[in-house]
Amino acid sequence: MDKIAFFDAKPYDREWFDKINNNKYEIHYYESRLRPESARLAEGCTAVCAFVNDVINTKTIETLAELGVKVILMRCAGFNNIALSAAKDKLKILRVPAYSPYAVAEHAMGLILALNRKIPRAYIRTRDFNFSLNGLTGFDLHGKTAGIIGTGKIGRVFIDICRGFGMDVIAYDPFPVENSGIRYVSQEELFKRSDIISLHCPLTRETRYIIDEQAIALMKKSALIVNTSRGQLIDSEALLSALNDKRIGGAALDVYEEESGLFFEDNSDKIVTDEVISLLVSRPNVIITSHQAFLTEEALRNIAEVTLKNFDDFLNGKELVNEIKS
Repeated sequence: MDKIAFFDAKPYDREWFDKINNNKYEIHYYESRLRPESARLAEGCTAVCAFVNDVINTKTIETLAELGVKVILMRCAGFNNIALSAAKDKLKILRVPAYSPYAVAEHAMGLILALNRKIPRAYIRTRDFNFSLNGLTGFDLHGKTAGIIGTGKIGRVFIDICRGFGMDVIAYDPFPVENSGIRYVSQEELFKRSDIISLHCPLTRETRYIIDEQAIALMKKSALIVNTSRGQLIDSEALLSALNDKRIGGAALDVYEEESGLFFEDNSDKIVTDEVISLLVSRPNVIITSHQAFLTEEALRNIAEVTLKNFDDFLNGKELVNEIKS
């Protein structure tokens, strides 16, 4: 029976992987993240299963290769945390390119509604029997302009949701979808015109800090920024500065550029030394969730199914349709 070393395992991961695996493979679950220091836990395994915040650098890959590991199974779409050049000719890397675009797009809209209509603040008030409406005024989404950066599967689902609210939608993508009915504009025009800016693009050299000081300077002072994609799409210090100076209306973040070691964990009894996120959390016009946009029953099932199917295909010499190549 082939063995898989499963890193950064959470209860919801185990539930679905055990259910889909049905004892086909021997899965060893480890709570620790995959990094150079923990890679040796994969000794005797054919594969490791990793996630977005694992440290899969050159040293990690070299250690895995020395141990005889043949494949890295990413149970996510992103792979910006992998030293791809180091893996060439050593390990195959497979991913889950799409698990549920609806999960992420629906969470993005949920964040917008919560931020705009001050729902978390209202909830906390009424828990104390404070039914005052002061400070809870939002705005109608109907008729407002939504600017979507990235029109892959998630971006297009989010566009449909925005249209359902009666919003005017514009988009930016260096690779426009032909015959999609999407109105594409330049980045500059999108930043200037949008009431809501939602990020749905991958993290690349070109998109890192796509939201920076210059981009924010073009935005409306009432604009809301939403990020359910990758943390490093936003320069967090520039965002915090703009919020402090009241140069934008607010931000809703499901990801953060320094989230590794912070997100997915209970840090409630610890002193968080990251001053930027500590200040962001304290702002009344900021909502932060812990990289949970993907977290639906449907998405978890799809992640487990595709990850294990990728391993099946690797072992059986089939075409690796989800391979990441350096």
